[in-house]
Amino acid sequence: MTKDEAWNLANHWVAAWNAHDLDLIMTHYEDEIELTSPVAAKLLGTPDGKVMGKVNLRAYFQRGLEAYPELRFHLQDVLWGVSSVVLCYTNHKGTRTAEFMELSAPGKVARVVANYSA
Repeated sequence: MTKDEAWNLANHWVAAWNAHDLDLIMTHYEDEIELTSPVAAKLLGTPDGKVMGKVNLRAYFQRGLEAYPELRFHLQDVLWGVSSVVLCYTNHKGTRTAEFMELSAPGKVARVVANYSA
């Protein structure tokens, strides 16, 4: 992963979320995606905060978009590794977030670990 590839992925990801375009959001993820997030734990009532598989992830994201119609992300920074990126952004409430995204060979997100400041 190069710096330009990482920023390109991040900018497309943020634009899809800010458009609330669920179909476009989902193009970033592998079918066997695994997401771990404290927001998922809260919204879904699951203590481990895990969402497994693209169908379940789509349902979770749909629920999140419905619960937070004012949701908007502001990209702050992008860190890149060999096959991963970390997106640092704030949301509409000012919560700082960092999402570690592990990428598959085709460049789709295979695993996400989300971390929040509040």
